[in-house]
Amino acid sequence: MLTIAISKGRIYDDTLPLLAEAGIIPIDNPKTSRKLILRTNQDDVKLVIIRATDVPTFVEYGAADMGIAGKDVLMEHGAENLYEPLDLGIAKCRMMTATPVNAPEISGRIKVATKYVKTAQRYFAGIGVQAEIIKLYGAMELAPLVGLADCIVDIVETGNTLKANGLVAKELITHISSRLVVNKASMKMKHGIIQPLIDQFEKTIENRH
Repeated sequence: MLTIAISKGRIYDDTLPLLAEAGIIPIDNPKTSRKLILRTNQDDVKLVIIRATDVPTFVEYGAADMGIAGKDVLMEHGAENLYEPLDLGIAKCRMMTATPVNAPEISGRIKVATKYVKTAQRYFAGIGVQAEIIKLYGAMELAPLVGLADCIVDIVETGNTLKANGLVAKELITHISSRLVVNKASMKMKHGIIQPLIDQFEKTIENRH
């Protein structure tokens, strides 16, 4: 049995064509089904639908053989114990800092609101800025508006949410896309199933360019 962990939403939608090219089609639809384990047309392949932030954990501990996760999630989780054989080139966005429009330049220690605590710490340490990181789980854009933080670190797709809340994107931290990750033990034990799937994904991605 091969278990693939995916999160609902954009990553799932963007992954479906890749799976279809590899001959894997879910029988259950996560939009209409409450099931967290989805059957597919392949008896030996199932999908588990979990939170994006949990994908690396499920794969690392072998609850899933493979998973698809955004680079933002992998950077925050720390992916040393995972194979990351492929950039799938889907669900693309940018991780950036953002401040209120017309905010004065900050000097000295700054307060940063984000859910990407470890990534933000590494970034600001790398550019030599002292930063107090405040962890939030959502509504990041509020933090500078109510005086909780000087700036935020968040994922930016179009920038429309920032604009609507009077913020502007500033420094690019990194480009983000979704990656295929594989459990190390599974790669050895199920190499005969996993490697052909990686090869098929790679072929599909190349054909798109």
